[in-house]
Amino acid sequence: MYSPGEKAAWGRLKPLDPVPVRKNAGVRFEDGLYKVRSFGMELAVSPETETITGQSEELCALLKKVGYFYNHVVLWHLADSRGIPATGKLVRPAGLKGGGMFFRGSHQLPLESLAARYKGDKEGFLARAGVFAGESAEYADASARLMPVEGLPVYLLLWLEDEEFPARADILLDSAWEMAAPLDIIWCAAMLTILAML
Repeated sequence: MYSPGEKAAWGRLKPLDPVPVRKNAGVRFEDGLYKVRSFGMELAVSPETETITGQSEELCALLKKVGYFYNHVVLWHLADSRGIPATGKLVRPAGLKGGGMFFRGSHQLPLESLAARYKGDKEGFLARAGVFAGESAEYADASARLMPVEGLPVYLLLWLEDEEFPARADILLDSAWEMAAPLDIIWCAAMLTILAML
């Protein structure tokens, strides 16, 4: 079963000319399939059969685990991307326009679960990020730059627990996300990235 948003996204993607889609989303189009880079690996997206398949064991497992979030992000990226490049300026989700109200309640991100998972395990955090082509960044005690879709990075930050303070995790987004995507898609991308690490 598709969610209404996913069904609408397939409907937008199907009639589109692949040439501008390829250019705007930075993807390939071969044999009726869009080839999308995600977390350093490749997804195959078929508008004809309305399917998204991972081209690696890791992506297949992630699609099975968090397909709702994955499908929404990937279909938006193909159907609605305007090719806005990363800015290098980082913002918290709550700092986005409207984000302070949106990223609450049922849209709260599971950062406490991320902190609990890696509370004393910097190496494990970085190793798991490496599975998804995460690059180490210079924030907190450990941080990783991950790319759920090409060109739009998400940063996960981890402060390890010590004698005084519990572990803490945070997320930063390249500010290009605000110009590129609506808040619900940004939330899906953030959820997808965090859940990939759990």
